[in-house]
This record gives sequence, C-alpha cells and structure tokens, in this order.
Amino acid sequence: ESRTFVASIPDKLYFKIGEVSKIAELPTHVLRFWESEFGRIKPKRSPSGQRLYRRQDVELILKIKNLLYEKKYTIRGASKRLRIDDLSEAAETRADLLENIRRELESIRDLVS
Repeated sequence: ESRTFVASIPDKLYFKIGEVSKIAELPTHVLRFWESEFGRIKPKRSPSGQRLYRRQDVELILKIKNLLYEKKYTIRGASKRLRIDDLSEAAETRADLLENIRRELESIRDLVS
C-alpha cells in the first residue's frame, strides 16, 4: 500500500508544503484542506508561519491519499480506517512487549534455577 511510497520520501527532518505537494502529487490546497479534516496532520510552523511537515506527516498524507484515491474511501471512512489501523498497531505493539517480557522472565527463571 502506501508503504511502497515511503522509500521515495527524502531523508530530512522537515518538509515545506511545496515539497509535500510534489512528493504526494497533490495540490497544496488539498493538503491544507486535509489538515482541517484529519486532525492527525499537524505540521509545525516556522517563525514566519510556514508549514513544516515531518516525515510521519508525509507518510500519513500518502496513506490518506491511498485510502481516498485508490481505495475510494470517503473522508469520514478514511478517518475511521486510520483509527482502526492505529488501534491494531497499538495492540500488536503491546503483544510484542508482553512476549518480550515473558521471554525475559523465562531466562531469569532459568538462570535462578
């Protein structure tokens, strides 16, 4: 999915809206609109007020573009899909953490016995 586009994002800390527009192949007005529709897109602002997007913002924009343009989600549906994906990623992270703790406890038990 959008993971295939991630490699094409230059390796830098911040991107101006024009750069994000080129990477995502979207007009800047669409990016500004999505910022109002998707609360997770929160670019920082330079002292002059210019939007500064982080890499994770750009990845999110590419994911949203995929949901809206390729998978034909509505904005509301895409928002819901993103929330579901976040919940499942959090659950996977917790499961991995618990598995690591279990392994660590087993090795401590083996050392003690």
